[in-house]
Amino acid sequence: MNIDWTELLYTALRSTFVYVFLLTVVRLLGKREVGNTSAFDLIVALILGEVVDEIIYGDVTILQGVTAIVVVAIWHVVNSWASFKSEFIDKLTGAPPTVLVKDGQIQRKNLAKERLNQEELLSELRMMGVDDVKEVKQATLEPNGKISVLQEEWAKPVQRQDLTELKPAKRKS
Repeated sequence: MNIDWTELLYTALRSTFVYVFLLTVVRLLGKREVGNTSAFDLIVALILGEVVDEIIYGDVTILQGVTAIVVVAIWHVVNSWASFKSEFIDKLTGAPPTVLVKDGQIQRKNLAKERLNQEELLSELRMMGVDDVKEVKQATLEPNGKISVLQEEWAKPVQRQDLTELKPAKRKS
């Protein structure tokens, strides 16, 4: 078996380029486009799915396919580690959370920034059991694309501990 090292190097470089390019595109699309996965995970899934397809149908050699898979896996590990170690890289490759509702007021500028309309926001809030935006202390679009909600104290559902705190003290006769 004759290994073409130059072709393997080109495969590794193409894999690196595609990984970085897709990371940039997914990052530019914003949090909503990614959904429940991180940009890194989405990119890895896209690339690996395509590489496996190419290997299975014989469009690339197994060695080229394995090279691409290993390079993508290495970049994934390097990016995860670098994001953990460096706040700068974490901010560069990840999306910061965006406040959508603050003290019952919809932050329209932030909705526009995230390309989210008011009806979509209200729908998400309803699915979390929030009937009125005034109940929301803060709603945040998190980096993973999900919305987290902190309710105002008065709007939170009654808990068992709330009832025990309300029991009147026993009278002494």
